[in-house]
Amino acid sequence: MPIAASCGFLTQLYYGVINLSFIREHRAVLAGCIQYRKNLSINTESSVLLRRNIHRLEKGIIMRPRRTVFAADYIGETVEAYRLIIEFSQSGCDSRDRVEEKWAFDVLSEYFSITDESNAKINKARTHFRELPDCPSGNEGQSKPYCRNLDQSVPVAYDELLKLAEFRRSVRWFRQEPVDRALVDRAVKVAGYSPSACNRQPFHFRIFDDPQEVQKVIKIPMGTVGFSHNVPGVIAVVGTLDAYFDERDRHIIYIDGSLASMSLIYALETQGVSSCSINWPDMPKHEKIIANVLGLKPYERVIMLIAFGYPDPSGMVPFSQKKTLNQLRSYN
Repeated sequence: MPIAASCGFLTQLYYGVINLSFIREHRAVLAGCIQYRKNLSINTESSVLLRRNIHRLEKGIIMRPRRTVFAADYIGETVEAYRLIIEFSQSGCDSRDRVEEKWAFDVLSEYFSITDESNAKINKARTHFRELPDCPSGNEGQSKPYCRNLDQSVPVAYDELLKLAEFRRSVRWFRQEPVDRALVDRAVKVAGYSPSACNRQPFHFRIFDDPQEVQKVIKIPMGTVGFSHNVPGVIAVVGTLDAYFDERDRHIIYIDGSLASMSLIYALETQGVSSCSINWPDMPKHEKIIANVLGLKPYERVIMLIAFGYPDPSGMVPFSQKKTLNQLRSYN
């Protein structure tokens, strides 16, 4: 192995012929890139291309100094992606679910109002956009860049946040009663506000609270031996690689999915629901089992599992000493 690590070619040869540990990731990444291209022509209520490009437009709108010509290379495909989402909406989508369309409409409207008419690509896209139907009424407010009201105090003080972080523990012993789904949904809503690269949010929470289904899922990873029998609920955090057109972004599902998962865990804890993050190692047997149980597509990857439930007051938790501040950080 030391020789294989000495240069890129030998490393590639080692993992391409001798050690096939990355073969599942390679397949998922390639399948994701292929599916991404297929999705570009599909009418759907959510488009990763539209989400990415609208967010790119937002960043252009907030730049200082603001340019009057920007995004010319991708504004055409952005308006076309917006057209596809409108077609899906007109097929009978509830207007309350058209928040992505509303966001795109407001940002595109702002973009075309501030860009001048000196660029042919922008003008062509502007004409195309104006020919499309307006966003449906009934959506309050504007979904475009804005200045936050910094006169308002942050609703959660640091000391309170620190106490929440210290109080949260990985719980493995739960009361045997189902968790109210409304509490779980409230936690997922908080998780949805977590940052993600270009706002693509390439993850999905597969929530299981039926006892039989929970046991199917919770026993798949190795880290639940000894306590899986008393877990009332489990969440499979699934990343989807069809959000990306290039292999360079293959790690983002794990970054964005983990950011959202931590927000979800904290939100659960504030409502009296404890949890335990369960590691998901990339092992052939386990990958095959969970793919079958969850019905995963080739470009979907499990990021982690999260056991959740009302904590048993008599159940103990590990102390889990954390690294000190000096061990965790350095400056410059």
